[in-house]
Amino acid sequence: MDIFLDALQSLGQGFIHLSWQAVIMLLVGGVLLWLGIGKKIEPLLLIPIGFGVILGNLPLANLAAQDEGGVINLLYKAGILTEIFPVLLFVGLGAMIDFGPMLANPSVLIFGAAGQFGIFITLLLALGLGFEKQEAVSIAIIGACDGPTAIYVTSRFARDLLPAVSIAAYSYMALVPIIQPPIMRALTTKKERATYMPPTEKQVSRKVKILFPIIAGILTILIAPMGAPLMGMLMLGNLLRESGVVNRLVDVSQNTIANTVTLLLGLCIGASMLGGNFLKWETILVFLLGFLAISLDTVTGVLIGKLMRVLSHGKINPLLGAAGTSAFPMSARVVQKEGQRANPRNFLLWHAVGANTGGQIGSVMAAAVMLAILAGLGIGPMG
Repeated sequence: MDIFLDALQSLGQGFIHLSWQAVIMLLVGGVLLWLGIGKKIEPLLLIPIGFGVILGNLPLANLAAQDEGGVINLLYKAGILTEIFPVLLFVGLGAMIDFGPMLANPSVLIFGAAGQFGIFITLLLALGLGFEKQEAVSIAIIGACDGPTAIYVTSRFARDLLPAVSIAAYSYMALVPIIQPPIMRALTTKKERATYMPPTEKQVSRKVKILFPIIAGILTILIAPMGAPLMGMLMLGNLLRESGVVNRLVDVSQNTIANTVTLLLGLCIGASMLGGNFLKWETILVFLLGFLAISLDTVTGVLIGKLMRVLSHGKINPLLGAAGTSAFPMSARVVQKEGQRANPRNFLLWHAVGANTGGQIGSVMAAAVMLAILAGLGIGPMG
């Protein structure tokens, strides 16, 4: 009977240990679930993140990513701290991307480079606000508009910021259709936005598509070896796609690997968002700086687009510069929508997709440069 009574007394202990910070985070988890399910905003990621937030903040459940020995802690150590999850995601991403539009018009690569400028400007601002060098790099990389890249960098150098950086990166990716249009309209005239570009899709040979991931992988890794894991897996996934002889591997990469890793990644990120660590001024600054980084990416991209329009004697629509981020394919769709709003005859999607895929390569290269900067400063990854 005494044992039975002791067991009964242990029930409900979670309510006693429930802090106000945990209650707020449970509400945050609920909001993320509402956004994913009700508003269908990045549901594949926000649903596991939202539920992970709820599980991680339930007291005595041993389900937080930081709870030693817990099942989510094991996944967190095996997949995130080892950087395996973001690297595997790039295999799936490479298998999904068609680099054909970019290869047919290589000049759009300049937009992929311009779409990363916000990262470096935000880095300087974060340093000015007092963040440590490795923290500033992790915050600035949100401007890559690429969740796996942000997670890869932050998990290596600023794990305390990993929840905030991850949520900011994926949230702003989903909000690209809201963030970019006002900036695009503010920096361009209607005449510039109406610039007509023929929608003709140039064909790229199968041989070129096969050779591209091999040659691009070699060259980019030789130039920026710090980004080798991400670039290597991106190009591997693309080679599988373009080879045309390993359909089963392509299917596994696009679906099984990408979906499984997304589920586990979201769960681990959510379960690491503990009230005591997440609810502080530093987190707000991360979100503000991340928003600034993505906004500046759009600004510099559009300004480069305006310059390209002048140099091409009015043949290039400056809106293409906004597609230089790696938010694939959201940025390309935004460019298409804004272009047609100004000129119903415009069909910019094919051109914008080329710039968008160039931005995917640009984001990895930008991350590699940032990692090289830290290495040059003698700052190594966390153990």
